[in-house]
Amino acid sequence: MNYRKLGKTGFEVSEISLGTWQVGGKWGSGFDANLADRIINEAIDLGINFIDTADVYEAGASEAAVGKVIRSRKEKIYIATKCGRQINPHIAERYTTKALRKFVEDSLKNTGLDCLDLIQLHCPPTEVYYNPEIFELFDRLKDEGKIKNLGISVEKVEEALKGIEYPNVSTVQIIFNMFRQRPAELFFEQAKKRNVGVIVRVPLASGLLTGKFSKETRFGKDDHRFFNREGNAFDKGETFSGVPFELGLNAVEDLKALFPDYQNLAPIALKWILSFQEVGCIIPGASKQEHLHSNLEALKIPELSIEQLKAIDAIYQNQIKQHVHHHW
Repeated sequence: MNYRKLGKTGFEVSEISLGTWQVGGKWGSGFDANLADRIINEAIDLGINFIDTADVYEAGASEAAVGKVIRSRKEKIYIATKCGRQINPHIAERYTTKALRKFVEDSLKNTGLDCLDLIQLHCPPTEVYYNPEIFELFDRLKDEGKIKNLGISVEKVEEALKGIEYPNVSTVQIIFNMFRQRPAELFFEQAKKRNVGVIVRVPLASGLLTGKFSKETRFGKDDHRFFNREGNAFDKGETFSGVPFELGLNAVEDLKALFPDYQNLAPIALKWILSFQEVGCIIPGASKQEHLHSNLEALKIPELSIEQLKAIDAIYQNQIKQHVHHHW
């Protein structure tokens, strides 16, 4: 495993870490606590030391699973969780210091921990980033010993740029992959300037960039890749990174032609992200233990050549950019 410093947190975190949206079960298929336990323990055995969860993942069951494993291990494992998405309706006016304080305290109970390494605002409405009172709350929670760091999880580059104006924002979690390249422009530059750690989520575009899907692929009715393609449940950019599915399939075919020796493109997709030194870590998910090994293959393959990087960029520029770049 390779490790990178995660901005001003000072944490040395595994380049390939673990996201737990679907740990212990595929999207929409229920939660298996025993499977989650096996996946998280194996991740740590493989050198992963940073695990991202959220209070809304399986109604706190994901946090509990992560906390249980962390408490049982001797290694130092960093836990990052998120708060705010329980607010319903999910509007800026409902983001109050009282509500957020309770979410943090509930996460402490769920995980069984005395202090959270990193708490992140979970993709709040854009207006929240213009409310200093919300960000000041986390200074108080830090003084109280309940959190070590504050981060933000964002949908839009503009939200990331506004959020890092607050000195206590240590990290930004953002969608970045071969089909969502805009963060590599101004945001990466500003994050580096302010020593803000960058956590990359949705690195495989909801599995699209593995190259395993086809026009015949069908998703379960409870899977967001079935019901959220147009953003009916939450931001459409979370599903296939906002790329229309069939258009994405066509672009993936060009990627396959570029890397004919790889039946599974996931390691290539992750390697591409790691070519950006501003990235602190990537948090691909895993609904089975095999996914962990697939993700870590990215650390074993050669660096992508300049020619390959140019070809990937051409695919983005010619096929994908017009559909996603200006939206997020």
